[in-house]
Amino acid sequence: MVRASQTEIEEAVSALRAGDLVAFPTETVYGLGANAANPAAVRKIFEVKNRPADHPVIVHLDNPRYLHRWVSAVPPIAEKLAAKFWPGPLTLILPKADNVSDSVTGGQSSIGIRIPSHPMAQQLLTAFGGGIAAPSANRFGRLSPTKPEHVRDEFSDAIKVILDGGESQIGLESTIVSCLNNEARLLRPGFITRSQLEHVVGELLIGGTAPRTPGDQKQHYAPTTPLELVSSDELESRAAEITARQERVAVLAMRPPLQTQRHMTWINAGKKPDTYAHNLYNHLRTLDRAATLRILVQAPPQDEKWAAILDRLQRASGLLEDSLEISAG
Repeated sequence: MVRASQTEIEEAVSALRAGDLVAFPTETVYGLGANAANPAAVRKIFEVKNRPADHPVIVHLDNPRYLHRWVSAVPPIAEKLAAKFWPGPLTLILPKADNVSDSVTGGQSSIGIRIPSHPMAQQLLTAFGGGIAAPSANRFGRLSPTKPEHVRDEFSDAIKVILDGGESQIGLESTIVSCLNNEARLLRPGFITRSQLEHVVGELLIGGTAPRTPGDQKQHYAPTTPLELVSSDELESRAAEITARQERVAVLAMRPPLQTQRHMTWINAGKKPDTYAHNLYNHLRTLDRAATLRILVQAPPQDEKWAAILDRLQRASGLLEDSLEISAG
């Protein structure tokens, strides 16, 4: 299913207008949405997710023509990026309009805006006629949902409406670029790569601690089972250390195992970055349910195509390095 029925959209819009939460698909991951103009509704997102109040949420719109309702200015560099990549998996950080609630921005003077390309997200946004504040539809810090059943597993009956758009096409959260002071700064890697961005705006600034953005915690996107990044050469030996103690171990690799081991669950995710990204959170959920002592993940290549994957895995392990400094070759 790519498009929702009229009845489903009407139910979702009614829920949003009543101040309730709605989960909906985007091309990146599923979002947990509230009426961005209703501070009480936005606070429900934070309550349900157990999300810190100073952690901003992204506002989703169906068309750039509504930007003026949410931002005080659109720098020229943002106009270039929007013209090239919207609608799509790009979030732009812009100066907020005076009317925007601190509940959306985490008390900051900036706001994150995205125009998703998913047909069902576009249906919902157009029918609603306003901005929808929507972080990923999961408990704070945990694995993002890429299927509607992930949302149901996470929240049970706490969400009034869940629109079913099948599996997320991309499977990783949006690329985030700050355009404050008309400077393009890459704050979170995603499907849109550094070199693609630099082709539009020239050399990017990289990283930084301000403004705060979704997913910028040192540990984030994490399964409940401890996760460890391991080189390909060490996968079997590290797994054997654990299974020798009669403990179970899970492995996410880019190849089959050299030999099978008792008490070991192994997923070969392959070597194609887009496919790997699409399946990453689903694979980690599967391994998380295997009730193991640890999840060992083969460290991905130090290559721009893998930058977003490496960022998410480093955060999931709690050992974030400066993954944005991967060359844009």
